[in-house]
Amino acid sequence: MPNDAKPTRRRLIACAFAAALLGLPATATATPARADAERLVLDASNEILAIIGDDDPEPVMIRRFNEMLESFADVPIIARSSLGVDWRAATPEQRAAYTRAFGRYLSRKYGKRFREFIGASVEVIRTRSVKSGVLVESRMTLAGRSPFAVDWQVSDKSGRNRIFNLYIEGVSLLASERQEVRTMLDQAGGDIDRLIEDLNSS
Repeated sequence: MPNDAKPTRRRLIACAFAAALLGLPATATATPARADAERLVLDASNEILAIIGDDDPEPVMIRRFNEMLESFADVPIIARSSLGVDWRAATPEQRAAYTRAFGRYLSRKYGKRFREFIGASVEVIRTRSVKSGVLVESRMTLAGRSPFAVDWQVSDKSGRNRIFNLYIEGVSLLASERQEVRTMLDQAGGDIDRLIEDLNSS
């Protein structure tokens, strides 16, 4: 899958939807049943759309988004993967603080874009086994916009089925978040404590 396309507004909007459903371990080798993986994607998508449809105030929506993130994602693994090799240099206290800050950062960053999903729909096109688990290929449609491809990678490595990466028009969401964190860490001069402060204030 190509991964060097320039981000578009449509992809950023799709990433916001996708981020609500992610569990992103660096490596996944287990292979859940294809039907179960497809059901996970559809159920999670429907739950997100239900939150959007309730038209709650933004703070409530973000809180519900965070609950959704915790339900469908392994936040500690996501955080570790996003920090990359710098995770090894972090103290246990920094790792815990970073994990909390990163989870809240995701909730705020993507939760604020939820309103743009009103009227969205997700249609599964094909589900197939791949080396990393199961790939659920789908088409997402937002109101007034052309459909676009979203591929969901699912594994049961953590003990239950989780979505651990997505490709929005061929671009890896996990890779995008790693780059974002890398940029923030560079701006913090490599100081993990400053990165944590920046995540908490973003």
